[in-house]
Amino acid sequence: MQVEQTKLDGVLLVTPQVFGDDRGFFMETYNKSKASEAGLPSEFVQDNHSKSSKGVLRGLHYQSPQWQGKLVRVIQGEIFDVAVDIRDGSPSFGEWVGVYLNDENKQQLYVPPGFAHGFVVTSDTAEVVYKCTALYAPEQEGSLLWNDADIGIKWPTNEPLLSAKDEAGVALKDLPALGVD
Repeated sequence: MQVEQTKLDGVLLVTPQVFGDDRGFFMETYNKSKASEAGLPSEFVQDNHSKSSKGVLRGLHYQSPQWQGKLVRVIQGEIFDVAVDIRDGSPSFGEWVGVYLNDENKQQLYVPPGFAHGFVVTSDTAEVVYKCTALYAPEQEGSLLWNDADIGIKWPTNEPLLSAKDEAGVALKDLPALGVD
């Protein structure tokens, strides 16, 4: 596996080694010891799987104080996946990075604790699976406004399909102080 640091400290792009032939392919999506050597968490406690239609935007979600790191990959279709730094005092606070993840490039994005995460589906449908470093705690979940001008994410759509929770996301300037351990 190849691990690349993105422009945001701790947000990592993971490219697995894929072995393919005329029968199909094989790849290792997670290996505890290799992950640890590469700077990824070696322990995950929850796996999630979602399926969404084209134009659906999920996020920008975060959980505090029980922060979650997420290792995100697409098993069918394509998404534009985004991480936003919301760590108090971080030199890159409010900055974002976005990558296209799909079933062809098989890349994964690691979004560490202290970041808001979201994605928009760019194919007809997409199935997204991700590993989490902490259990989901709905009472601790927050949603950052997907189109906050102060962040300036260049989404590949102007009219996404949103949940009521994501439509009501808070602006970066209105986020409460969120400590990250």
